[in-house]
Amino acid sequence: MEYDLIVVGAGHAGCEAANIAAKLGSKVLLVTMNMETIAKMSCNPAMGGVAKGQIVREIDALGGLSGIVSDYSMMQFRMLNTSKGPAMWSPRSQNDRTMFSLKWRELLEQNFNIDFIQDSVNQMIIEKNAVVGVETTSGNTYRAKSVVLTSGTFMNGIIHIGRKQMTGGRMGDKASYGITEQLVSLGFEAGRMKTGTPPRVDGRTIDYSKMEEQAGDKDPQCFSFRKPTTIQKQHSCHITYTNEQVHDTLRSAFADSPLFNGAIQGVGPRYCPSVEDKVNRFAERTRHQIFVEPEGWNTYETYINGFSTSLPQEIQYKALRQINGFENAKIFRPGYAIEYDFFYPTQLKLNLETKGIKNLFFAGQINGTTGYEEAACQGLMAGINAHNNINNSEPFVLRRSDAYIGVLIDDLVNKGTKEPYRMFTSRAEYRILLRQDNADLRLMPLAAKLGTISSAEFDTLQNKANNISSVNKIISKKTVTPNDANPILTKYGTAEIPQNYLIDKVLSRPQINYKQLLEINSIKLLLSDFNDAEIEQAEIQLKYRGYIQTEQENVEKLIRLEKLKIDQTFDFETIKSLSLEARDKLNQIKPENIGQASRISGVSPADISVLLVHFGR
Repeated sequence: MEYDLIVVGAGHAGCEAANIAAKLGSKVLLVTMNMETIAKMSCNPAMGGVAKGQIVREIDALGGLSGIVSDYSMMQFRMLNTSKGPAMWSPRSQNDRTMFSLKWRELLEQNFNIDFIQDSVNQMIIEKNAVVGVETTSGNTYRAKSVVLTSGTFMNGIIHIGRKQMTGGRMGDKASYGITEQLVSLGFEAGRMKTGTPPRVDGRTIDYSKMEEQAGDKDPQCFSFRKPTTIQKQHSCHITYTNEQVHDTLRSAFADSPLFNGAIQGVGPRYCPSVEDKVNRFAERTRHQIFVEPEGWNTYETYINGFSTSLPQEIQYKALRQINGFENAKIFRPGYAIEYDFFYPTQLKLNLETKGIKNLFFAGQINGTTGYEEAACQGLMAGINAHNNINNSEPFVLRRSDAYIGVLIDDLVNKGTKEPYRMFTSRAEYRILLRQDNADLRLMPLAAKLGTISSAEFDTLQNKANNISSVNKIISKKTVTPNDANPILTKYGTAEIPQNYLIDKVLSRPQINYKQLLEINSIKLLLSDFNDAEIEQAEIQLKYRGYIQTEQENVEKLIRLEKLKIDQTFDFETIKSLSLEARDKLNQIKPENIGQASRISGVSPADISVLLVHFGR
């Protein structure tokens, strides 16, 4: 049987790719090494976090499933960074690992354009410089018009625990072989990366009374705009700390650490180091924070966030039991490090298709990223673009000003990465525009044109947008009297008003937010037809109007540069006034426009000026 699309791997990237392409009408085959581990949370059972929560909401707005599955399996919700401005607010959930995986499989099986096969792919079938199918280790051949490769940590994976090594894509699962070697022989450049995971502990052996409780938000939200479901009960997490005794125990085994003795060659994540790496790099610190996080409603298995390690198991035991609350801890599964192959993402186009092989797409950790959210959004974009490719439709590319997803892919393709790439709000220069609260307003109109959301979902969005506009009109035209407002203004430590004031002037005060504004009865009555999200959106637009306008002006400048297209066959060596590095990088990346060229590492503003002159601007 010939398919429109074959997705290799059923992790977070593969699941989003298969679902969205099938939703658009492609006949999809999802190949996984194990049907029991579809969308398995191999590391932390959590979704979202700083910048990552924005990505989950963007995935949902574009028609993906990560937000819906996260809400279904949620054990706790917290909005991070609420003490800062709304550009920094980031939703995060603690999830039931088993429920998460089962829900993903259930939703995928409900899409009858998806077929499944349990097998391992070891070769691409390439004809006339285009991929036309895959071969598996069991000897089967499957043909397709396009292939999305989402290999995760499985390609030539090696697991390290102390001086012990074993092959595997993660603990308990086999590694995958053959694909790296084939693609390297075709001219692709591959590298090695490393990641790790902490031990899982028996919660029955943890003394939580010695730890700080970390409860969820009192008014929890959810990720999904399209199918919002709010958690009814929450499970607390806990916080404890390492100490000098723990650090000494860890140091005593550094000679057996594959991180320090040369056994690991791959580059690890800078922003999520192992506990032994933290002790080594930050020797002046007397303690490090440990988050104790449940793995499910119906299990005592507990994730020890902050204690990722590849030290010998006996050292893991000894050090762990020296931490407050873990004196009698028993380990279900030891921590370990894993090395795996990836391909440098500068070998991709902005639609995630490889430059070397037509209709072959890469998504997820194969591109050098780390994190479920980063993988899932790449899978979504690769699935959409693979479908578009085989239907002769235009590539779907998000700009840096459109979404965090656009920032991530633009960074990978134009700057590349030599270490596991993780998204942060600081990577987005337009983060005031790219907030978690407005992901639906930004992206659902694009999704409606693509056909990845329903007409009913788009109607709901339009109704919300209309309501926000109505709130803005009311607060900009209606006034509040001193008698109504002053008791509340005094309560929250801001000056009283001497006469009737426009509501938006009161709300623009930094001491007053929309919830406090609604304590004024006359205003509560005026806004009684609108929900909290709509009123909060109006507040954000009001308070950050100047910043938003400035960023939009910068975006317009960027768009003007991106309208200046560059012929993909153009040889930059012909422009001798460019720096040597710029010529090399521009010929390697082959930017599609001047805007993209301006973001390539090694291309200076002076080089961009030369390009503008050369192309007649």
